[in-house]
Amino acid sequence: MRFHLIARDGAARAGVIETERGVVHTPLFMPVGTNATVKAITPEELRKIGAELILCNTYHLYLRPGEDVIREVGGLHRFTGWCGPILTDSGGFQVYSLSRLRKVTDDGVEFRSHIDGSLHFLTPEKAIQIQHSLGADIIMTFDECPPYGVSYQETLRAVKLTTEWARRCKRTHGDSGQALFGIIQGGFFEDLRRRSASEIVEIGFDGYATGGLSVGEPKPLLHEMIHFTADLLPSERPRYLMGIGDLMDVMEAVEAGYDMFDCVMPTRNARNGTLFTSEGRVSIQRAEYRSDPSPVDPNCSCYTCRHFTKAYLRHLYLSGEILGMVLNTIHNLSFYFNFFQQMREAIINRRFAGFRQQWQVILQSNFHR
Repeated sequence: MRFHLIARDGAARAGVIETERGVVHTPLFMPVGTNATVKAITPEELRKIGAELILCNTYHLYLRPGEDVIREVGGLHRFTGWCGPILTDSGGFQVYSLSRLRKVTDDGVEFRSHIDGSLHFLTPEKAIQIQHSLGADIIMTFDECPPYGVSYQETLRAVKLTTEWARRCKRTHGDSGQALFGIIQGGFFEDLRRRSASEIVEIGFDGYATGGLSVGEPKPLLHEMIHFTADLLPSERPRYLMGIGDLMDVMEAVEAGYDMFDCVMPTRNARNGTLFTSEGRVSIQRAEYRSDPSPVDPNCSCYTCRHFTKAYLRHLYLSGEILGMVLNTIHNLSFYFNFFQQMREAIINRRFAGFRQQWQVILQSNFHR
């Protein structure tokens, strides 16, 4: 993997990540394919609307169908039909968020599957070995994500574990050919964030991610920590802000110097009937759209907006038709990819501040009529 910066506008960056399976342009949004599929859309349609890199989840694929199954059929790319680059997260956040019963030790984490209650033990070495079997282009170190509101001492312990586990991940990784990203933790304590960044950067990785944000904290604190941690990361490597997809937060992070983002927000909202547009958000179930002949977004050229009306999308949603989820997903992801492309162009043309000001007005509006 190679990373090149091609433009800056203040701290905002536009760059290129080169992988064996294709070129990725930053700032970048990764749609989330938790179970080796981005819900309600085919890989071919993803390519058509502008996806360059997708995210799959180690925790979920380890539990079902199992990394051995995916390895035997030729890896994630063959398994999913997606020929572009893939990033897999390590499973650390899912162990934290999905497992009701878990026990963290120096060696790893013991947890029960959210699927069938079976007992598992995930170590840094195993997390890397699973990701090797999956065959992703970019893989992540195994980390300990502390929840919002825990004590300084608990957060310090998570930082120490994250650093030690990162060392073990790098030793296990060797020279597999996959890019390996390190993860910064530290909760909402600046000295612990600084310590974590210093230790992870000293180990040395192909890219760096900030984890442990958007876990229930107030927005001003989130934005403060976004800016604080960005300055701690090497400028010559990709910077990945994990789990952030709200576009107001994205613009804050791009202004701070982040390059990569992922979130279920556009796809989950699509399935729930909320559509993002250039005029604000649309709740398609509203009665006012019952006979509305207009497209969801008159400024959008996606397949959904070119061929279907609000009235039809409302009918599909209220009828529980699968096609409604598909069309809504195509639109929302198209909107996100177009937003990121416009943001990238604004950085290249040194007009990011104007871009952000324009979109803040739109994004701060609620459902429009």
